[in-house]
Amino acid sequence: MAVSVGKTIPDVIGPDLAVLFCGINPGLYSGATGYHFARPGNRFWRAMHDAGFTDRVLTPQEQRELLAHGCGITNLVRRATAAASDLTVDELVKGHARLARRVARHRPRLVAILGVGAYRTAFARRRAVIGEQPETIRQARLWVLPNPSGLNAHYQPEDLARIYGELRRRALG
Repeated sequence: MAVSVGKTIPDVIGPDLAVLFCGINPGLYSGATGYHFARPGNRFWRAMHDAGFTDRVLTPQEQRELLAHGCGITNLVRRATAAASDLTVDELVKGHARLARRVARHRPRLVAILGVGAYRTAFARRRAVIGEQPETIRQARLWVLPNPSGLNAHYQPEDLARIYGELRRRALG
């Protein structure tokens, strides 16, 4: 997987999305495959289904089907790394600016950052918690969700389904 270090993955994005999901950055497995949340232990696709965004569990290879459900995917930092801890503060802060440009161009109604630690750093909100945030990003409502990585032991699948489901109810009614 070392050959995947620094690789990028194209965004899954289009106009008028209900929700733009923003990961921290691609992992090496995603970098190698070219698909978002591709590592078998990642719980993003299961959480999306369990929360009611999709009618079945999509595979990473079906990621473009999210567009038909009003959802898209981007990342704060484009380059693949072995761990989010390999990113610098500067990269995360620049990722915030990059995300703002993406939001201005594509105008999703809501942006969901997948990882409270990355959000706190990128947005300079040291005390932020999971859920809807008081600020917006280019008129899009802003949420922070738990990172769906299988390494995130603080949130079990049922927790992810509940929290992602709350976002879905707010975004899609």
